Amino acid sequence: MTVSHKKTGDGRQSRLGSFIEAAANILVGFSINFTANLLILPRFGFHTLTAEKAFGIGCVFTVISLCRSYIIRRYFNGLRFFNAAPNR
Repeated sequence: MTVSHKKTGDGRQSRLGSFIEAAANILVGFSINFTANLLILPRFGFHTLTAEKAFGIGCVFTVISLCRSYIIRRYFNGLRFFNAAPNR
């Protein structure tokens, strides 16, 4: 599957492109988070942690992270300092 990351006329990434990039980043992060929850939390006293509970915890933090990544990406795309055309 090929996904086109169309840029707007001024070189910024589209909203859809920002979302797709953030989602891919979060998917990788979720995998790491889920594994870390299962391995690390029991060492801190969470002995009743099951894979189902670790998945639920991961889902909550993944939604938060996806929103955070998207908002920050859109904010930086809107800054003129980072999007100024190079002087020639």
